[in-house]
Amino acid sequence: MRKSMLAVASHASTRPVQGELSEPHAISTLAALAQPTRLAIFRLLIKHEPVGITAGVIADTIGAPHNTLSSHLAILVRAGLLRSTREGRTIIYSTNVEGMRALIGFLVSECCDGHPELCNLVAADAAACCGPAPAKTRPAKKAVKRKG
Repeated sequence: MRKSMLAVASHASTRPVQGELSEPHAISTLAALAQPTRLAIFRLLIKHEPVGITAGVIADTIGAPHNTLSSHLAILVRAGLLRSTREGRTIIYSTNVEGMRALIGFLVSECCDGHPELCNLVAADAAACCGPAPAKTRPAKKAVKRKG
């Protein structure tokens, strides 16, 4: 990998330019997810949206050592994939769903040239990936026929 790409991947800003992802930011975001522990963290936090969880719970759940977890979390925050919120002395981590949507949008518009059908994607698929969980519905009650 070229040195310039490594520098871009580790030092990209967390804010996309003019609301859209730039190529360096997309590289940084993809690089952040291209590591098993960080991918596991992101996947775990997606399951806990929108509430989030503490670093201790993340470490215990995925089996990551506490002393390396903070650097993984910082990389994901800098890439725009996570957010941290302080509640008293506790820091709660949650996903930055808008960051993931921006990455998916970049890949679809830049890599598929604005034609998601080229990548076998439809807008609904991208929205389902990062949208809110569908509301659980109860099965319809069976109609009871009355006699006569």
